[in-house]
Amino acid sequence: KSRETADPAADSSPKLTAAEHRDEAASKKKLCVKAAKEHSIPEDLNKILENKVMETVLDLSYVKLSVVEMTCSGDADSEGIVAKSVSSHSDLIPGVYEGGLKIWECTFDLMDYFSEAEIEFTNKTVLDLGCGAGLLGIVALRGEAARVHFQDYNSTVIDEITLPNVVANCSSEGRRMGSGKDGKASKRPSKKPRKAEGSADVLDRCRFFSGEWSQVSQLLLNSNKPCSKYDIILTSETIYNPDYYSALHDTLAQLLDRNGCVYLASKVHYFGVGGGVYLFKKFIEEKNVFRTSMVKTIDQGLQRCIMEITFKNSC
Repeated sequence: KSRETADPAADSSPKLTAAEHRDEAASKKKLCVKAAKEHSIPEDLNKILENKVMETVLDLSYVKLSVVEMTCSGDADSEGIVAKSVSSHSDLIPGVYEGGLKIWECTFDLMDYFSEAEIEFTNKTVLDLGCGAGLLGIVALRGEAARVHFQDYNSTVIDEITLPNVVANCSSEGRRMGSGKDGKASKRPSKKPRKAEGSADVLDRCRFFSGEWSQVSQLLLNSNKPCSKYDIILTSETIYNPDYYSALHDTLAQLLDRNGCVYLASKVHYFGVGGGVYLFKKFIEEKNVFRTSMVKTIDQGLQRCIMEITFKNSC
């Protein structure tokens, strides 16, 4: 299925091409090896928004993804993921591109849940894991989180999508997140990039990382910059591939504060890929480190869930 613009009503399960299915067994051995790196924040923040066209959903700005597909090439996409994804008409290329060029519908489910459950981010340390567009972390920033770190598998996603979105939403003119529930764009796309005035103080609370989860964990834990464990880890549509469950579980165990909480949004089952919320829940139970709770189920379209994960021995 070709990628689409953000639309939580769309059927947006990850799809693999027939060739990718044939190569899946061989590629499994190559997964989980992408090195981690921290991305520096350019001094001239307006450069980040150059040639970017912004759209708006739930009062949050985000880079128009179709424009990124048309304009991102060369040094801006050293991984070549844009060309590979477009040419293969695939949302996922295991071990190469992991879906960050698209905003998945469970992101909107989780944003709605933050409002419904009155999740408090004030003074919390937050990790947006598998962040893609970074909307979940941006909501935490607007909720006065003390620190928000963003991680995606692909460096191109961080540089061309996540970082521009954070800058666009956290300017001095940025608005608070609206209360809309329909998940549709609340105004026409802007034809001019938003200026980045006033973003520097917000960006001081942010760090950006790319790479595979276990590699990013080691980078954080061994960094010269002290990094305390996270109070809240947010992750959406990251459990589509069972091959990644061990790395994800270990990352959560290593980076979550003892009394912290993970909010995970997922489809019940990912057709054609194999993963799903109950399969991951069973995996967690077998590891016997965390306890889980299904805090919300969404029945429109493909059934989706929000799972809360905490340590078994937390207070």
